[in-house]
Amino acid sequence: MKTRKYFGTDGIRGRVGEGKINPEFVLKLGWAAGRVLGNGDSGKVLIGKDTRISGYLFEAALEAGLVAAGMDIRLLGPMPTPGIAYLTRTLHASAGIVISASHNPYYDNGIKFFSSSGTKLPDEMEKAIEAELEKPLVTVDSANLGKAVRVEDAAGRYIEFCKSTVPHHLDLSGLKIVVDCANGATYHIAPPVLEELGAQVTVIGAEPDGFNINREIGSTHPEALQQAVLQNQADVGIALDGDGDRLIMVDHTGAIVDGDGILYIIARSRMAHPDGLKGPVVGTTMSNLGLELALKELGVELQRTDVGDRYILAALDANKWVLGGEPSGHIICRDRTSTGDGIVAALQVLAAMVMSDSSLRDLSMGMQRLPQILVNVDLGKTLPAVIMENDQVQKSVKAAEVTLGNDGRVLLRPSGTEPLIRVMVEGKDAPLVTQLANEIAETVKRMTAA
Repeated sequence: MKTRKYFGTDGIRGRVGEGKINPEFVLKLGWAAGRVLGNGDSGKVLIGKDTRISGYLFEAALEAGLVAAGMDIRLLGPMPTPGIAYLTRTLHASAGIVISASHNPYYDNGIKFFSSSGTKLPDEMEKAIEAELEKPLVTVDSANLGKAVRVEDAAGRYIEFCKSTVPHHLDLSGLKIVVDCANGATYHIAPPVLEELGAQVTVIGAEPDGFNINREIGSTHPEALQQAVLQNQADVGIALDGDGDRLIMVDHTGAIVDGDGILYIIARSRMAHPDGLKGPVVGTTMSNLGLELALKELGVELQRTDVGDRYILAALDANKWVLGGEPSGHIICRDRTSTGDGIVAALQVLAAMVMSDSSLRDLSMGMQRLPQILVNVDLGKTLPAVIMENDQVQKSVKAAEVTLGNDGRVLLRPSGTEPLIRVMVEGKDAPLVTQLANEIAETVKRMTAA
């Protein structure tokens, strides 16, 4: 199978001005995408972005390329990634384009696409776009050029959708909530969603300036949220990332509830519903063993995929299952929406709290996170396959697995973005887990030096 030249597992991403994240390439990308998505006819494509400064640059470049290919544009402005997916579907667009580097710093940016159904583009379509990129850019006749129009009510539409994912009678008026918008795309979405459902809301990370997105704030830096929850004596804290597709929560004591804990709470809540939970919960190879054991107590199976929400979504759709996610906070409620959505996932947890009259801490206590140690080993110039297939490395892994027995897991995998081998060991005994992870890592280091 031919590999993709430009597209990674989540679109095209990198440092602004370097590699393919430059205006010349992005203009050509817009044109190539327009050629494929329009299939020779005019169509409608939505463009949304997060709050980083380079969004203006790449919005203009994409607009020019798409219009040159004869596509009409609907500009959404700053909008969470899952909001763009939703609007692509409900506005019957040919595709949606997101300008975002998610949880990365402001100096990175990226481009990712949604299909007309609000899901990620099929591999075949990405390959077709790459094929067009190899051709010279030819502008359609002036009579067939596309037009660009701004969607003025984009935020309002998405706010109403988010509220519709919980029971219409849900009342959050008894809850004090701190929400951290990471100075990103949810700054004008998440606060009104919660306020309109009745919550008393304190907002942090909602003053984007183009440069402060994800800077020491948001789901990758929950320390600011922990402090704000304690200072405000709040019931719960919600931390989103720059484009709104990740969620980390904080209980009233300041303790973090990560994606695994959130998955457990939503699964348990769904089990209490008359319709129950359809099928297993989908996690990844990095999902904590504690989640697997807690779900087993509920009579629910955990199915693991490779790391990446793309693979989780593929498993959900292939089997018509409804719930999956990652420890990082990518939570997909497929019975509510078409992609990972931090706001929607948070609302499911808040609904569970209200309907069970329980605190977030109480709900999360049903899952005990097992000690998990991750050690990254620099490969240098050694190929990952050489290490993965090495007899000494495999012997070290097997020895650790025998030591852990049924009370732990060992995972060895190459990084998809850096020259690293990631060694993960988890189990019930923290000192033993640390010892085994370091022993395997030392074996990998020796083999890279050999």
